Amino acid sequence: MDPHIKKVYVPMTETGFYILMCLREESHGYSIVQKVENLTEGAVKLSPGTMYGSLSKMEKDGLIRFVREEEKRKIYRITDLGEQVLELEMKRIERLYRNMMEVRQDER
Repeated sequence: MDPHIKKVYVPMTETGFYILMCLREESHGYSIVQKVENLTEGAVKLSPGTMYGSLSKMEKDGLIRFVREEEKRKIYRITDLGEQVLELEMKRIERLYRNMMEVRQDER
């Protein structure tokens, strides 16, 4: 993996993380917005500007790819590089969670 990609995307923003998670299945921007809102029980709401800016940057960086257009909506999917970046971030979050739980346990 290009060190620049790793530097830019790890640690990842919540927006980037949720977009990549959603794009493990083909989706368009509005569908991603809905999925993220449902996953987070409304705690994370992606604005159109944030969503489409992120999609554009991720496509340019090779983390996602345009698949096709349906009813004037662009459908995207995560690439192998995007999967690698997402996996790195998931491992980082798992480590953070594990460490937090250990500290909590030690405090009891």
